[in-house]
Amino acid sequence: MLDEIHIQHAHLERGVSRLSAIHIKKRLDISLITNYISLMKTRDAISLISKIKEKVNRFIVSEMAKHGIHDIATSHGDIIYALFSKPRMTMAEIAKKIGKDKSTVTALVDKLVRIGYVIKERDQADTRVVHVALTSKGEVLKPVFEDISQNMLNVFYSDITETEKEEFLRILMKIHNNF
Repeated sequence: MLDEIHIQHAHLERGVSRLSAIHIKKRLDISLITNYISLMKTRDAISLISKIKEKVNRFIVSEMAKHGIHDIATSHGDIIYALFSKPRMTMAEIAKKIGKDKSTVTALVDKLVRIGYVIKERDQADTRVVHVALTSKGEVLKPVFEDISQNMLNVFYSDITETEKEEFLRILMKIHNNF
């Protein structure tokens, strides 16, 4: 009888061990899946940032259209916005301010000249230097751009606390500084 109890106990322990092993394996599988999902979310951050940029650009273009502005792109807006803060800038200053190379800025400014938002002037002391300034047509955009910018920020940060905004900006600055 005692031997029978030992045999049943041994079978019970093996059964519990099997159940424990299955449970541990399931927990391990869930852990691996969770880690994989976390890794994918981390990798997807760049894709998500890109998608946010696309959505923001579409939002801005849509808002500009509501204000009757159809002839400029968001990349032109960067230049116009820079000129709001400093009414006369060199091409090099604009390139530095908006983070684009001079050849890109030249092409963008040339279009803005053609459609009447800015003028280009050669520096009298150094003819290699070109200054860019807003025209009256460009100046009129300031309140419109401010309105669009505020609307965009309201949408961008809706349902986000001040603390979350600060943390988000802190993390974005760290990522930006990595490059």
